[in-house]
Amino acid sequence: MDASTDIETAASPAAPTFVPPQSATHARADSRPCVWKLPHHPASAGTARRVTTTVLDGWDVDGETIDQALLVVSELVTNAIEHALPPVALHLQRPGNDGALRIEVGDGGPADNEGTWTTSCAPEEHGRGVSIIALLASAHGTRILAHTVTYWAVLPAAA
Repeated sequence: MDASTDIETAASPAAPTFVPPQSATHARADSRPCVWKLPHHPASAGTARRVTTTVLDGWDVDGETIDQALLVVSELVTNAIEHALPPVALHLQRPGNDGALRIEVGDGGPADNEGTWTTSCAPEEHGRGVSIIALLASAHGTRILAHTVTYWAVLPAAA
């Protein structure tokens, strides 16, 4: 896979399994994604990082990949909170035996107004998230459906 951004407009994949954050230690490492619904609130980025750490530890993912995943999750969830409408959902999945990790954050599509953080800082203080994701991911992109937008990234397995 390359690191270029793709826009998918296809139908969504098989239904994911919702796993509440308190059950994160029991999340599966099979091909179906686990999904966590997050409040449309700035604190959700921290919640998403905690859930991601717990799940990836349970999947025996190496520390370097966990660190990279936390950066990606933080960027995607923060962008959903700052630039999009609710709902916000985090999806984690290990789709194959290659050890790759797929991270998705879905939202309700673009908001009419920017979030509190974005409007309170200078333009040079934000806007680097996609570049960070592009450096870490083997592929990343956007899936646009009728009432949702999903931003995704695939992190390669550690060497």
